[in-house]
Amino acid sequence: MATHLDLEEQEQLDQLKHFWNTYGTLITTVIVVLALAFASWNGWQYWQRSKAAGAAALYDELQRGAEAGDTARVERALADMKDKFGGTAYAQQAGLLAAKALHDKGSVDASRAALTWVAEKASDPGYQAIARLRLAGELMDSKSYDEALKQLAVAVPKEFEALVADRKGDIYLAQGKRDEAKAAYQQAWSGFEAGSDYRRLVEIKLNAVGVDPQTLGKAAVASAK
Repeated sequence: MATHLDLEEQEQLDQLKHFWNTYGTLITTVIVVLALAFASWNGWQYWQRSKAAGAAALYDELQRGAEAGDTARVERALADMKDKFGGTAYAQQAGLLAAKALHDKGSVDASRAALTWVAEKASDPGYQAIARLRLAGELMDSKSYDEALKQLAVAVPKEFEALVADRKGDIYLAQGKRDEAKAAYQQAWSGFEAGSDYRRLVEIKLNAVGVDPQTLGKAAVASAK
């Protein structure tokens, strides 16, 4: 009986050795890969948390500089943000905040540089569109009309299309191009929801260029039938 059990145990050991010789390297490799992946995931999570905390701290520094009207502090914080955390949402928000603070203090070139950076480098199309709209407005104020229109020639998310059309209308009107302004304002009016503050503002602009918004509404109803 003992000999029979010994033989069974020996056979099982032989089978186990054969299995390990065949698959042992693969099993070890899989275990190592999984362990490395787990360690990498934990490391990446820690890095992301550290990155977010650092970006938040810099954003707070920039915000304090903006509230104090300290343009040097704002520019320094923005430069650090772009250098260290340029790919974060904090950096995109910081660029817009810095641009406003700098513009309010008369640092026009620095404001445009901040907006240009967001327009070109932001990963979020919404932030890019906001930056382009504001940059176009600043360029229009300085009578750089062609440059302003170039900023608005880029595709934007659908929810920004009416805003872009409205800004184009302002630029065309500033250039004395009433027909182009009418067309742009009509596009903007059609893009805004009925009863919205934006649409009411565009209606005032349409009246100023000789267009009755009521006729646009009737035309839209007629085309829908």
